[in-house]
Amino acid sequence: MTRAPDRHNSEEVPIDELSTGRESIVRIVDLHKQFHQLQVLKGINLEVERGDVMVVIGPSGSGKSTMLRCINRLEESTSGHIFIEGDDIMAPGANVNALRQKVGIVFQSFNLFPHLTVLGNVMLAPLKVQRRPKGQVEETARRNLERVGLSDKVDVYPAQLSGGQQQRVAIARALAMEPDIMLFDEVTSALDPELVKEVLDAMKELAQEGMTMLVVTHEMGFAKEVGTWAVFMDEGVIVERAEPGELFDNPKNERTKSFLSKVL
Repeated sequence: MTRAPDRHNSEEVPIDELSTGRESIVRIVDLHKQFHQLQVLKGINLEVERGDVMVVIGPSGSGKSTMLRCINRLEESTSGHIFIEGDDIMAPGANVNALRQKVGIVFQSFNLFPHLTVLGNVMLAPLKVQRRPKGQVEETARRNLERVGLSDKVDVYPAQLSGGQQQRVAIARALAMEPDIMLFDEVTSALDPELVKEVLDAMKELAQEGMTMLVVTHEMGFAKEVGTWAVFMDEGVIVERAEPGELFDNPKNERTKSFLSKVL
């Protein structure tokens, strides 16, 4: 498969200036996405290294969720390259299904199967997609449910859970595929305020365990506390990128300053 070319990010902060030399899990190069006449992504360049927790903030409609969906080709990019551990998933002949298994994704909506128990929901994909032994899959599923604080809910059905609990099941389900990176797309935005904390706490636990994460969020406190890098997107471009303390407390770009002044 095609390997990532050596190139510098043309945006405000070059990729190479942010690189620590760790293994790159996801590298996005000059990514564009157009829906008919609407250009949603306009040349995104981004690198997520192993162990990073990269938080992405910005106004609605800035292209944040589209970027996440392009990473595992839930949306087809118009042009550019997306490399997963060095392999270009846009290359002809790329084994997209195999590469997708390296990337877990959790959405705003839980999309749990109502007729399956919590344990059944978490076990389904490894059994059907990866065809792993049932005993091994169940052991992994129980361990992941414990990681998100739901070891006592294995035999419960989704309708019997709160929204926060259902979202934590969705996180455990994504973890069950044993991905190398987890993508989170505004996973708390559909929750009642009192349920947000339990989901964020589960995500913090994953970050502390060293899980590589790319998180689109409106939770600014979480972004500042947990992120290793923070990215501000607007109108389909990365406007500014820095360590969270720097971006939130001392933003350089006027658009970033304007946005943060309204949300902090």
